[in-house]
Amino acid sequence: MSEPVISLRGVRADLGSRPVLRGIDLTVSRGEVVALLGANGSGKSTAVRSVIGQVQTGAGEIELFGTPRRRFRDWHRVGYVPQRTTAAGGVPATVTEVVSSGRLSRARFGVLRKADREAVRRALELVGMADRAKDNVDALSGGQHQRVLIARALAAEPELLIMDEPMAGVDLASQEVLARTLRGQVEAGTTVLLVLHELGPLEPLIDRAVVLRDGCVVHDGPPPRAVGQHALPGHDHVHPHAPAGAEPIRTGLLS
Repeated sequence: MSEPVISLRGVRADLGSRPVLRGIDLTVSRGEVVALLGANGSGKSTAVRSVIGQVQTGAGEIELFGTPRRRFRDWHRVGYVPQRTTAAGGVPATVTEVVSSGRLSRARFGVLRKADREAVRRALELVGMADRAKDNVDALSGGQHQRVLIARALAAEPELLIMDEPMAGVDLASQEVLARTLRGQVEAGTTVLLVLHELGPLEPLIDRAVVLRDGCVVHDGPPPRAVGQHALPGHDHVHPHAPAGAEPIRTGLLS
């Protein structure tokens, strides 16, 4: 195995008085594409937000690129795409302005130079939004808005890309664009951690699936067929590589 890019060991987190993560272990190695799956409330988004420091943990250890998160400062190495529903703030800004904000972690003294503007342009081209560069983000469709959020993360040319439900509420055309964009990043060696509701068009890219239930890891290995886009809701499936006697993973828990 190559070096870990993300490492969680015994991580616990509460939201108010409710335990959300109950001592999870998770390792993502360089170049891997790992999907976090589970029902709403299983702890998927809390797990990725704990990685980037948006959620305070009560116990356990988190490392990024071998450095304890509390001491990690190289945030330009990490691109983060939040859920679109939480990222849409109604702020009047153009597409270019939003994507340029993702480059500030690499810009000197907050001033964008030619190389930074080129990186922004490339990111917009990658997600098929170069022709909307001057438009206000409020004029975009949901799928187009999601493309802009992904371009913002890509503008920093990150080594690690963390995406929270990138396909949620996105039209099929945008899903195909996003899948193609992500495929290019993976081929370039980017490490990816994805929170997904279902695998959908990203399924061919996934190396490993980690399924959470009630804040615990219940599966870590090949993507279970139960979460494939053709699975029938309510049916029980056991992945063919699962050990004998393993608990079935219910499709209904992942939808």
